[in-house]
Amino acid sequence: GQWDQALRLLVDMESATVELSTIAYSSAVCACEKGRQWDQALRLLMGMASAHVELNSATYNAAINACEIAGEQAEVLN
Repeated sequence: GQWDQALRLLVDMESATVELSTIAYSSAVCACEKGRQWDQALRLLMGMASAHVELNSATYNAAINACEIAGEQAEVLN
């Protein structure tokens, strides 16, 4: 899916010593949201915080939505 491509791109950027921005991280979090990868979205948020990259409302909202989607899926499976 596109979420794994977004994560690979972040890794490639970091390997090339490109400074990762809020926009780069937010794009990856949004891709994780759309791919229903809530755990990856939360890992990215933690990575942003540890890298001292500014978190914005769009990033938080995408991560929250990813978690909500996962919660709704769990309810359906039960």
